Formats: sequence, structure tokens, C-alpha cells
Amino acid sequence: MLIKRRKSRAVKIGNCLIGGNNPVAIQSMVKCGASEVGRSVKQIRELEDSGCEIVRFAVKDIADARALKKIKKETKIPIVADIHFDYRLALEAIDSGVDKIRLNPGNIYKKKEVMEVVAGLKAAGIPLRIGLNSGSVRDLRSRNMPDKLVNSALEYIKIIEGFRFHNIVVSLKASNVLDTVSAYRKISKLCDYPLHLGVTATGSPFAGAIKSSVALGALLLDGIGDTIRVSLTDIPVREVYAAKSILESLALRSFGHTLISCPTCGRCEVDLAGIVRELERRLVSVTPKLKSRKPLRIAVMGCVVNGPGEAKEADIGIAFGKNAGLLFRKGRPVKKVSYLDCVDVLLKEIAK
Repeated sequence: MLIKRRKSRAVKIGNCLIGGNNPVAIQSMVKCGASEVGRSVKQIRELEDSGCEIVRFAVKDIADARALKKIKKETKIPIVADIHFDYRLALEAIDSGVDKIRLNPGNIYKKKEVMEVVAGLKAAGIPLRIGLNSGSVRDLRSRNMPDKLVNSALEYIKIIEGFRFHNIVVSLKASNVLDTVSAYRKISKLCDYPLHLGVTATGSPFAGAIKSSVALGALLLDGIGDTIRVSLTDIPVREVYAAKSILESLALRSFGHTLISCPTCGRCEVDLAGIVRELERRLVSVTPKLKSRKPLRIAVMGCVVNGPGEAKEADIGIAFGKNAGLLFRKGRPVKKVSYLDCVDVLLKEIAK
């Protein structure tokens, strides 16, 4: 199946192009104050290493806005300033050299203030994200949340376009999966601006990853979405790992080798979960060295029922019996491998 993506305008955020024919980009958020420059830079570097492509900061005061200038000097990733309540923080963040401004129509809506921000964006040549959230939407006419989000977005877009500004990205995030999906499907037919996807306030990391996967997966299958963020009550890099998994599962992006493994059952006679954890951990360190090589599909299977078939279908696979496994390469059996040596053997095969 080939996903036919929605046609959207191309927008440049720092060194990252989104929309148009560009890949769906991964975004996350630094989870400390920008004025904590050391901690912020450390988190950004961890995010860059994990595969994040755009990072957003909550800018709560002038100190945060001014600190972004120092952070920009020490990092390369595009930075988005997230502005609420006080439009002057957006102007200060623009002066600090950020790559995009996010405004919330729920709390920055006075026309004169919006006009000043747009003037600053024009002068700097950077885009605006119109970021709606179900918790702060102002629309009082609509009865349901998707309509509230869409109508508010369209009204704000009209104001921005009235200032002859079209360098825009839009997001409409709800904490409810169905509301989120409905809102994005509606707005996708009513404008051609790039859409940043996300579900807000998702709950615990496990529940949040599932809710985000359901909502973002449904939208991406429809061809909707140009950037994504998986919002988790967790460290930022885990948001990136979840986003990468979503995009890889839909064949929209490839970030390295793909590992498949069975869920195990009473027929499994080895610690398959332990093998998979160790292999995943060690693959992280070797994957950056293999960027010029084609990603491989690697199968680690625990029994003789489906194991040999899945291992044959993979580029490299191993199907375990009792304390040993049969190694396959490109569909052909190669040799028996001891359970204790299997991770080292697989890594050697991957490196060939």
C-alpha cells in the first residue's frame, strides 16, 4: 500500500523543510526552562542524537526569550518559541534568532498584537505556527470540540492572511483521540498549509504512546500530516523514539534497521525478551555508522511454528529451538547458533 499524502505548501523551519514533498518531520519539546541554558543544551543534544528534527521551547518570560540566543549559538537544530499570553515574548524570541514562533489563538488574539508579531516574522523571514489546543480554545459558537478547533483556526488564519502573510503551519490538538482525528481531517480539506500533528495531555507514557499512535497513525494513513510530536509525560527522547516507530511502521520514513520479534508463548525455550533488549541496545551504537548502507529487516523468533518462516522472509533472522537457533540470511539457513552467542553473531551478520 502506498500512502498518498495531502498536498501542502512547503515551509522552511531553520534547516528543515516541511510540507510539499518533504518527509514527515519529527518534533519534540525541551522540558526545562530556556533560561536554564546548560540543561537546555544538554536536552537538545540528546534529542538531536535520537533523531529529532525540530525542537520547541516554552517561553514564559523575558529571561527565557533572551536565553534562546545563547542556546541557538550552541546548537544546530531548528528552535520554535512557544508563546502564550504576552505577544512581546514573541518579538523578543524573534530577536534571539529562533526559527519559528508558535502562537495560541486562545490567549493571543488582539489584532494589533498579532499584527506586530507578524511584522516581526516577516522581517526575520520565519514561519508562524497557529497552534490550537482543546484546553484553551476560545470559540463559543460551536457545540463540539473538532468544530471549535477548526473554526478558531480558520478565523485566525484569516486574520494572519489579512496581513499578507502565508508562511504558516497549523495544529489542532485535543486530548481526545476522536476529536483530534476529526479536527485534522476537517482542516485538511479547508486549507493547504502544512499540518503539525499531535495529541495533547495524553497521560502516562504507555497510554500516551498508544493514544498518539492511534490518532497519528489514522491521520498519516489518510495522507495528513507534515510534522508530528508524540507528547508523553516522560523524557523528551522517548517522544522521538515513539514518533520514529510510528513513521517506520507506515513506511513513511526509515531510520535504520527494523527489528521484528515474536511475542513468545509456552513453546519458547529461551529468554527472547532479553535477547531483543540487548540487540536493540547494541544496535543503537552501530546504526549511526551504517547510514550509507541499506537498512535491514532483522527477525528474532522464539519457536519452530512461525519462526523459520519469518526468519526466511527477513534479511537476517534467527529461529530458536532449545538453547540454540538456526541463523538465516536472505532466506537461506546458514548455521546453528548458541543462545549465549546469538547477539554477537547477529551483529556480525548485520555488519557484513
